[in-house]
Amino acid sequence: MPISWIYLICLIVLIGACSYLLYPRIEGFFVFFPESSFDRTPDELSLHYKEVYFNTADGERLHGWFFPQKKESSVILFCHGNAGNISHRLDNIMLLLEQGLQVFIFDYRGYGRSSGRPSEKGLYLDGLGAYDYLINTEHIPPTKIIPFGRSLGAAVAIEISLQRRARSIIMENAFTSIKEMARTIPLFYLFSFFLPAHYNNLERIGYITIPKLLIHGEEDEIVSFCMGEKLFRAAKASKYFYPIKDAGHNDTFIVGGRKYFETIAAFAYGSKI
Repeated sequence: MPISWIYLICLIVLIGACSYLLYPRIEGFFVFFPESSFDRTPDELSLHYKEVYFNTADGERLHGWFFPQKKESSVILFCHGNAGNISHRLDNIMLLLEQGLQVFIFDYRGYGRSSGRPSEKGLYLDGLGAYDYLINTEHIPPTKIIPFGRSLGAAVAIEISLQRRARSIIMENAFTSIKEMARTIPLFYLFSFFLPAHYNNLERIGYITIPKLLIHGEEDEIVSFCMGEKLFRAAKASKYFYPIKDAGHNDTFIVGGRKYFETIAAFAYGSKI
């Protein structure tokens, strides 16, 4: 073998090894964008809610808001995306409450008033801790809990659905895996082949047995629409796909308007979509 080819192979192996070993740091830097300060609180919007703190299995103390309504109402367990904190989702929550749904939204470790630093394993434990809070403290039966994950939160909602009982699951603008996401970014395309397939929603979605609603903006500029379609094909029945025309990554509930919230409410209560 020519010496130049040996050098090239060694270089490729070195790049691959470095990419794999440094991946946790790369993931933390490019995946998580937490904010600690709140833009506003439910008090400023005159919303009825409970200030919640709960512990995870590995000892982190997380913060959230529970918006109770009628006891017979389903509960949306809101797993938000990778940026900001729970205060940035209040407009969305208000409109969910108008549909008669209860909502519990929490901040992952390292976000808002929650302790710790975010990681894939950590976020999964955070989601399970939030679910356990609803069961053990609010005494909500599993048949009324609906994990709802937006973007990165879809991976958390999937983990909850695989590890706990739930009524159904909603995933919005979900990606297939971080590895495939890296392939869509020119800077990381060459290195993506060496990265582990963390947050592998495509592999895990096929194991979910409860009803599934997948929502995706057709003009999503961050997670391509084809990823949503790919996840839907990999999911088993019963499943529903709700594409939102002209919607991007962060404005689905705005562009979708009234139909968006009516679709979620109908799915939450088992009505025909």
